Amino acid sequence: MSLLALGINHKTASVSVRERVAFSPDKLGDALKQAHGFAQLKEIAILSTCNRTELYCSTDLPGTRAVLEWLGEYHGLELSELEACSYAYWDESAAKHMMRVASGLDSLVLGEPQILGQLKSAYSVSQECGFVGAELGRLFQQTFSVAKKVRTDTAIGENPVSVAYAAVNLAQHIFSDLKDSRALLIGAGETIELVAQHLVNAGVSDITVANRTLSRALHLAETFNGKAIILGDIPDALARADIIISSTASQLPILGKGAVENALKKRKHRPIFMVDIAVPRDIEPQVADLDDVYLYTVDDLREVIEENQRSRQSAAKEAEAIIEVGAHDFMRRLRSLDAVDTVTQLRGHYESLRDKEVEAALKQLRKGTDPEEVLTQMARRLTNKVLHHPTIQLRKASAEGQSDVVTMAQTLFQLSDSDEN
Repeated sequence: MSLLALGINHKTASVSVRERVAFSPDKLGDALKQAHGFAQLKEIAILSTCNRTELYCSTDLPGTRAVLEWLGEYHGLELSELEACSYAYWDESAAKHMMRVASGLDSLVLGEPQILGQLKSAYSVSQECGFVGAELGRLFQQTFSVAKKVRTDTAIGENPVSVAYAAVNLAQHIFSDLKDSRALLIGAGETIELVAQHLVNAGVSDITVANRTLSRALHLAETFNGKAIILGDIPDALARADIIISSTASQLPILGKGAVENALKKRKHRPIFMVDIAVPRDIEPQVADLDDVYLYTVDDLREVIEENQRSRQSAAKEAEAIIEVGAHDFMRRLRSLDAVDTVTQLRGHYESLRDKEVEAALKQLRKGTDPEEVLTQMARRLTNKVLHHPTIQLRKASAEGQSDVVTMAQTLFQLSDSDEN
């Protein structure tokens, strides 16, 4: 059984590819079931965010082809296209990769905290569907423990560097003063909540939250003294918005070129700053062709993010050391579990021999045989039976030049030339 972490991310694939490989949250259970059956995986969990799609598996498969074939079939992509932008890690490297992801070391924004919650959610979904067993379960728990230690023992998350922060930071470059700007936020998840917080910190007081579910939009809007609307009301709200930031789980674009064109006419071509954080994208790419529109995707935020994450580099080195130890310890414990069945069989076998010899000795004692003679014979028979097969195998190994087997026997039984006991 091997551990496998396979996926694509912002380093290996563009947003146009990532959005095609993304999994809809409401279909994740079915996807897990299909992957489990198609690729014959023992255990599987799927992490799907705007910057990555990764599959964590426990498998007997010798390679990644079956998993990639399923992924391609599920999303309608050619195998060659996936092979060109995917990566795979096995066993200890897989454990280390997952821990780096959970700690934010593999994120577009170094040290960003949201990924840990997303990974926990992926674990919960797979666990509820029955696709997390002992091996993946232990890996996830160790990963969460290591990520917590990274957050506690390093300064990786001290500075406000995130996709949400970068989006607002970029808006400050477009508008010299955000205090008079009006913001329309599409979605009501954790990322949009962070965006709203950063906007308020930057001086924005006029915030409208649009969401498919009005109750969720109201809850978030009330936190920041904003207004709430449903997605159907967005066309009417566009003309008022100077800043539009979108992050939903929609599989289809929410904002089209026509709606934005109409809004620009009403605004008399006052510029609109837009950031589409979603994958798949919420805003049609063609919107970027319009004059007076500044449209950015998560990939466009890279430069802004890189400027703000340099302070986290030293903390990242400390985190890497923690992860190195965590991954090594996990694999050490996992390998030790492989011996459990063998030890159980070994103990059961020799306890059975013991019980038979004790029973035979008791019969002799009941017949009146001398106790000292009974004990001596029992000890001799038990010793012969215990050493019979190991002796044969050691002689065979020695004759075949397998000195490592002889050395291992000396280690197992703590033998040495000077040991007279």
